[in-house]
Amino acid sequence: MRLYMKGSAFIVLLLAFSLNLCAQNKQFKALLVTTDNGWHHESLNYGVVALKELANKQFFDLVYFENPKGFTDKYLEQFQVVIFLHTTGNIFDSASKKVMERFIQSGKGFVGIHSASDTEYGWEWYTKLVGRSFKTHPAVQTARLKVMDPAFPGLKAFDNALWTDEWYEFSPEKTAGLKYVLAVDETTYQPKEPGNMGMGSTHPVAWYHDFDGGRSFYTALGHLNTHFSNQAFLDQKVVMTPNMTLTIPNALKDKRPDDYRRNAATVDWPVISTPCSL
Repeated sequence: MRLYMKGSAFIVLLLAFSLNLCAQNKQFKALLVTTDNGWHHESLNYGVVALKELANKQFFDLVYFENPKGFTDKYLEQFQVVIFLHTTGNIFDSASKKVMERFIQSGKGFVGIHSASDTEYGWEWYTKLVGRSFKTHPAVQTARLKVMDPAFPGLKAFDNALWTDEWYEFSPEKTAGLKYVLAVDETTYQPKEPGNMGMGSTHPVAWYHDFDGGRSFYTALGHLNTHFSNQAFLDQKVVMTPNMTLTIPNALKDKRPDDYRRNAATVDWPVISTPCSL
């Protein structure tokens, strides 16, 4: 249960790391896309409810938008980040693809959760935005997680922790510069089944990178209903403090708090303290 409590912190922090500008009223405004044109995850509705609860508790706006073919430049202007939760298959037409590309190119953010990597295989730009594409997975199993970047916020409770999930295997990197923050230890479960060979000593399950003017964060976690429905997961309080930080234009980067300064060789995302009420 303690890990579920920390899990909500991880979700909100990955959203914050994907932002470029603060919304005027609430901390930021996020668009949630859940379109699936392939496998439908039973946990999808649980994820939507959980993210809405987090938005209410942590004072950011979340707009639920199921059909990305309705994307327009004007509509997306109001958002700082787009979240793909359990999307699958081909969900964009040619016009909406261009809108999504311009959104990221304008300096905005993307968060992909679980099967966001099982989406739009034929759209090269999107596969680079996510970073890697889903290939296959063995049966759901419990395994041990490994933190790959101890300096990345929100991951402390995941290090060496047991987590039950659908452990995705991924394609080779679609773009350079992926920064891996979390991995699964393949020695703690059975990755090799017919059609599944595992990924070896480094099996990433979460990463981020700058891409095409914007930034992207992806996590493969989140297959099970219980990842989103546990009350402790939803009620976890130590998520946004007065030192919660959002990425902002470079002109203000010297104002970011010391606790969130990042190694420039790893990431140079300027941040600033943003007050909020808990």
